[in-house]
Amino acid sequence: MDEQQHHQLVGLAAVTVAAVLEQAYFSLQVISARRKFRVSPPCTSGPPQFERVFRAQVNCSEYFPLFIAILWTSGVFFSQGASCVCGAAYVMARLCYFQGYAESPQQRLRALYVSAGFLWLLIGFSCVGILLSFWRLAGRLQLLNYVA
Repeated sequence: MDEQQHHQLVGLAAVTVAAVLEQAYFSLQVISARRKFRVSPPCTSGPPQFERVFRAQVNCSEYFPLFIAILWTSGVFFSQGASCVCGAAYVMARLCYFQGYAESPQQRLRALYVSAGFLWLLIGFSCVGILLSFWRLAGRLQLLNYVA
């Protein structure tokens, strides 16, 4: 990979690293809550305060693979800039979701809807980018058939 290709991917890589660090932070919060509320692994139930932190971390982890896959698909096929902005906003919204859920289940809802909106935007960008790539490919194939 040459230097130009690195520059083309640096934004996506930065958002990915930020999201990975966020996941690590969420895991550390569960460890801290386990100690604070004396909930030993593998138990996943305990005081409501612990369960909220645990559920918030699990919920964020469940969406993480989907987010990473769609972030990169959107960035490669649609626009790295738009994808990075949406990806960074998604990461921030998930942090707000986690913090809100740790306080009370109702406080997670706004951030949940915001993060879902950014995820759907990335999905839309990905679909548009892939569709345009197919159209360009089909156009090239038709041109090759015409020339041949």
